[in-house]
Amino acid sequence: MHTDCFPITVLPHLSRLFTEFAESRTALPYYPLSPYSQEWASRPSSLDPAIRVRVADLLIEQNRSFGAGEKTFANIERLRNGASAVVTGQQVTLFGGPLFTLFKTATVIRKAQDATAAGYPHVPIFWLATEDHDLEEADHVLLPSRRELHTLKLALEKGDQHVSVGELKLGAGVRAVLDQAMELLGSGPFLDLLEECYKPDATFTQAFGRLISRTFAAHGLIVIDASSRDFHALGSPVLRQAMEQVDELHEALIRRDQELSQAGYHSQVLVGAQSSLLFLIDAETRARLPLRRKNHHEWSAGKRAYNTNELLTILEVEPERLSPNALLRAVFQDFILPTSAYIGGPAEVAYFAQSQVVYEKILGRVTPILPRLSATLIEPAIAEVLAGHEVALNELLSTRPEELAHRLGARLMPIEGKKKLALAGNGLDAELTSLTEWMHAVDDGLGRSADVAASKMRYQMNRLRRMAANFQLQKETSLRRHADALYLSLCPDNHPQERAIGAAFFLSRYGDGLIDALVENAAQECPGHKALYL
Repeated sequence: MHTDCFPITVLPHLSRLFTEFAESRTALPYYPLSPYSQEWASRPSSLDPAIRVRVADLLIEQNRSFGAGEKTFANIERLRNGASAVVTGQQVTLFGGPLFTLFKTATVIRKAQDATAAGYPHVPIFWLATEDHDLEEADHVLLPSRRELHTLKLALEKGDQHVSVGELKLGAGVRAVLDQAMELLGSGPFLDLLEECYKPDATFTQAFGRLISRTFAAHGLIVIDASSRDFHALGSPVLRQAMEQVDELHEALIRRDQELSQAGYHSQVLVGAQSSLLFLIDAETRARLPLRRKNHHEWSAGKRAYNTNELLTILEVEPERLSPNALLRAVFQDFILPTSAYIGGPAEVAYFAQSQVVYEKILGRVTPILPRLSATLIEPAIAEVLAGHEVALNELLSTRPEELAHRLGARLMPIEGKKKLALAGNGLDAELTSLTEWMHAVDDGLGRSADVAASKMRYQMNRLRRMAANFQLQKETSLRRHADALYLSLCPDNHPQERAIGAAFFLSRYGDGLIDALVENAAQECPGHKALYL
């Protein structure tokens, strides 16, 4: 597989905090290690042995329900016997969600392999974010056809929409979405797998867990759903500390927000005056409500008030009703798992700049975070179009479709026409520069008027260039089709492919060979964004 490497900044809409971290060769103030450091692999685990054994028992039960393979159970036994973990996670979504889910998983597998090969036994773990209530992020997937991007959206049956996404059953509507997927993807082993996993009576958790487990079975991926009572009971000391140290944690987060702001960064998670690090599941509606603090002993969730003793009783009797927010989730995770490193995307990396203070207050240590593989997958037909028009991926990502089409038209213009336009443009620019300089020397007001007039002349010269390119574009109607095909495949609606197109599209076309290739390329010898030619 041929690859090209580009700086991570070729991607649009990335935060400055993430780009500086991703390009840094030294540790930044908000992160324990540089993303290029290998020190994380050799750090000894501090997990309580009793928790380790209990977690292994629970993982065997869960992964059996997901249909995991022999390598997964072998890795669970390695975890039980002292191996550390590289962890990643994602919300449970329809048909596996966007392409970056594959990139996260491939990276966690590759990092665990590399650490093990270096003499530090590690296993890969995928954390199912099942407790989120943001159904709008989970109920659809985008799949391309030849000319457009289709949104496949699950129509859920009316019922209790207050429960977490992971608990929701897919319902009869999933059959219609599978039929749409069949039309776009065609029949084959992957569609068979989708139909096995996404059944009407399955929950989002069950379907996604089965899909990710089966897709990466050959690599021994361990999948965890920590929303159960048993896992929350294991992690209850973290939830307890989040309550008992609420003032101290809140003050630390406010100070970190101020530090980030003064350094020119911005926070990913808003820390309000009454916010805490916890959610509470309402006993009647099953709604997941932010737990707000009134003072050290009084709290509220929705319209109901609680005191600290009531919440501690809930934590003891029904620990699954209390859950961590985005800043506490990783701390909760790393209390019950022997995590050496977490693999995250741009937003998660930014979260960790805030979570650092929570780690230090509760665990007394900070888990290193490493960026996931970032890539654009380029199919052979698309690679031919890129090569034929001499367009590089970074040029495509920084250019609007109309502008690229004009450039393609200009490149196909006869040499004689290009020379005449270049000669006229260069000559005009040189003469205007000389003339406006002289007029400025005569009088400032005259010079300013000359600048305005010269700008209009240069605009007209550029208009001539566009007219010539448009003529060529109309003459070569295939150019616009080529430009549209490039954008649809590589950056639809100017969004990076990895965040827009569903993983199901590529898995249906390339199968297990794609998984092996992604794991191979997740070593991240390229520190930025990869173009992977399939």
